[in-house]
Amino acid sequence: MALFNDPQIWGVVLLSLKVAALAIVVALPFAIWIGKLLAGPSFFGKALLSALVHLPLVLPPVVTGYALLVTFGRRGWIGSYLDQWGISFTFSWTGASLAAGIMAFPLIVRPIRLAFEAQDDRLLEMASLLGASGRRRFLTITLPQAWSGIIAGMVLGFAKALGEFGATITFVSNIPDETQTLSLAIYTLLQSPSGDNAALTLITLSIILSFVAIFASEWLAHSHQKKRER
Repeated sequence: MALFNDPQIWGVVLLSLKVAALAIVVALPFAIWIGKLLAGPSFFGKALLSALVHLPLVLPPVVTGYALLVTFGRRGWIGSYLDQWGISFTFSWTGASLAAGIMAFPLIVRPIRLAFEAQDDRLLEMASLLGASGRRRFLTITLPQAWSGIIAGMVLGFAKALGEFGATITFVSNIPDETQTLSLAIYTLLQSPSGDNAALTLITLSIILSFVAIFASEWLAHSHQKKRER
């Protein structure tokens, strides 16, 4: 039990939560946009876009991490320009968030897209006949109806970001107090003969955090469904 009072343990947990939270906050608007686009009418390149969005699910995480390093590293074709402005993702917790967000992105988009596809278009048609603008229809009808899918996507993405390993260690390395998230810390501790107890503590905390996130998602989705049925 003494390990639960270890500042280093809680430092890893807080860093992991910070990395996962930033990943979801930044990825969510793009996921809603892409989900709505993929749920809409067919267009040229739709299949290609869908394949690109879901590519991180099938690629080895190390490949994704290397692609991020080539793209956003200080000598990368985007990272070199960002570096001139003092912005760098390599070896920093923001880079860990970028890696986690990209790996989690397909899991955020999928339930959001399904939620958009399941909506009743007649409500939008009625609102249009009443003079509601496209933006107002989206904010007052489309988005609220997709709330359960958005919650599901956020939770799935958060859980994935919280446990991300391969892309993170490839892109930003395993630096204590900077990029060493839960999964990286557990991996490091398991390599040490005396690290089993600390690793077990982190594993326990990971399970608790994942359970709380899923429970909160189910509760919010249930509450939203009850409100819709009233």
